[in-house]
Amino acid sequence: MSLPEAEMTLAAAQSDNPARTTTLLGEVFRTLLFALIVFLTARLLILPYQVDGRSMAPNLENRERVLVNRAVYVHLNLDRLVGWLPGLGSVTDDSYYLFHSPDPGDIVVLNPPQYSAEPYIKRTIAIAGDVVDIRGGRVIVNGMELTEPYIAGTVTECFSSEFCEGYLVPPDSIYVLGDNRPDSFDSRSFGAVPLDNVIGMAWFSNWPAEKFGPIPG
Repeated sequence: MSLPEAEMTLAAAQSDNPARTTTLLGEVFRTLLFALIVFLTARLLILPYQVDGRSMAPNLENRERVLVNRAVYVHLNLDRLVGWLPGLGSVTDDSYYLFHSPDPGDIVVLNPPQYSAEPYIKRTIAIAGDVVDIRGGRVIVNGMELTEPYIAGTVTECFSSEFCEGYLVPPDSIYVLGDNRPDSFDSRSFGAVPLDNVIGMAWFSNWPAEKFGPIPG
C-alpha cells in the first residue's frame, strides 16, 4: 500500500470513531433510561414496607418486611372528577376500581385518620355500609359474629363505644383491626379509615427467610 493510500485509510478510521462513540453513548443512555423507567414503575406499583410493632402478631411480626401492592385499590370517583363543573351537581357516590376495593380479610397499609409519622398495617374487618358491634370479646358485623382464626385466641375489647357499638361504616371507608387485639391501635380508637388513606394491600412477605411467601388474606 502506498503512503497516500495508508493515510487515507487511517483518516477514514479516525472519522468513524466519533460515530462509534456516539452510538455507544446512545446505547448506554437508552439502557440507563429503561432501567430508570422499570425502577420508577416498580416503586409506583410495589412498595416495600417494614412492620413496626406487634399489632399484627403472630401473622406479621415486628420488623418483618412485606411488599405492598399499590395498584390493586386504584380507584376513580366521578364526583371529584367533574365536581368542579358549575351546575352539574353530584354524578354518583360510587368509586370505580381498576381491580377491586378492599375486601374483609385483606391486610392493608394505610395512613390513619389521626396523624402518624408512619403508616399502619391492619386487617380489613368491615366495609362501607356494614354495622360493627364489639361485645363480649367478639366482633359482630351486620348481626353475625365473625370467625377469626387469625387472631390466635385473643379477645377483642371495645376501646370507645362511639366506634364499636352499632357503628355504621361510612361511604368510601373501611373498618380495620390489628390481629393482636390487645396491642393494636385501630378503628376501635379512631373509627373508619377513608379509602383515600389506604396505600395498598400487603400481599408478600420477603423477610425473614422463614416467612418468605404470599401473605394469607
